[in-house]
Amino acid sequence: MTRRGVFGSLCAMVFLVNLARVVFAPLVEPLQDAFGVGPATVGLIVTLVWVGSAIPRIPTGYLLTIYPRHTMVLATGVMLTLSSVVATLANSIATLAIGAVLLGTASGAYFVAAHPLIAELYTERVGRALGIHGTAAQLSAVIAAPMVSLALFVSWRLVFVAIGLGALASTVYFTLMARRTEFPAASGADRDFLGAIRAEWSLIVLGVVVFGATSFVWQGLFNFYPSYMEARGFTPGTARNLLTVVFAAGVPAFWVSGILVDRVPSVPYLAGIIGTFIGSVLLLTVTESLLGIIVVSALVGYVIHSLYPAADAVLLSAFPDEHRGGAYAMFSGGMMLGQSLGSWLVGELVERGFAYDAVFQGLAVSLAMLVVTVGGLLATDRIGPR
Repeated sequence: MTRRGVFGSLCAMVFLVNLARVVFAPLVEPLQDAFGVGPATVGLIVTLVWVGSAIPRIPTGYLLTIYPRHTMVLATGVMLTLSSVVATLANSIATLAIGAVLLGTASGAYFVAAHPLIAELYTERVGRALGIHGTAAQLSAVIAAPMVSLALFVSWRLVFVAIGLGALASTVYFTLMARRTEFPAASGADRDFLGAIRAEWSLIVLGVVVFGATSFVWQGLFNFYPSYMEARGFTPGTARNLLTVVFAAGVPAFWVSGILVDRVPSVPYLAGIIGTFIGSVLLLTVTESLLGIIVVSALVGYVIHSLYPAADAVLLSAFPDEHRGGAYAMFSGGMMLGQSLGSWLVGELVERGFAYDAVFQGLAVSLAMLVVTVGGLLATDRIGPR
């Protein structure tokens, strides 16, 4: 029962951690109006959230060789609460940027600590546990756009007030559950951070390149999704609702993919997910009707959100106990740092006059070329785990 209590509190925390990251997407247009800036500036703010999410991952991996995983999770809850206050009180774009970085930092540290902890609490069904945890995170993405729409009747600041209050409550609940739980011996068995990286470097690099590049495209797409849809002639409300469709499709994706990855060959499954994502992005850029865009939006959302529990489950299961924390932190930090630049690139290209369709088509084709190249090198044993 105590293990379930800890897991339940983690699901509550990840809901808020993810909300703090994804809520900036439906806020892109309101923040432009509130601070009098253009898409490149707000795109940079969004990028800073994800850069912030990347920065603490490797240092957190090192700290996990010193402190228990649940202690680090608790620290991230405190940080999420405080950083929400900073974002709420932001009176300039510079202050908002600081709040964005801090919110991202709390989320990055959380995932590096929480995912290995979950893998060690549920060693017999890692994929299923991560799928449920990811579903909780994805539910926050579903409510992000409607939440922003409601908050705008008063102020965009209400979004961060709600996140801060929720973070405080969930942190207290997690603390109470953790005090009653005896954590597994594997939790914190890794005490050699650099040794873990040296031992698992090939798998880490492979994961960073493939999953990081895929997430780079996804970052650029979803953070500008409402703006993209407005550029195609939809009203702001409809544009935000289409983003909600994307995120809503991710709810069953996390759950189903978490179950499937424990039962099917992992490499073909992951390759199929990435290939379908590339195709769905290209299809989105040529679909014209509202009904068609709704369907393709759902496809994009389902496919990309199927990737994350599958990738994490495969890697966390592949890393041995003595390397799991450090190796996963290095993978997670490298992947997140690379993908965080997606929003900045899209914002820059759009501000320079490139059409959204052309930008997303170029990103999808580039990703396809990378995946084919990596697949060819893997098939000929030129790269990959030895």
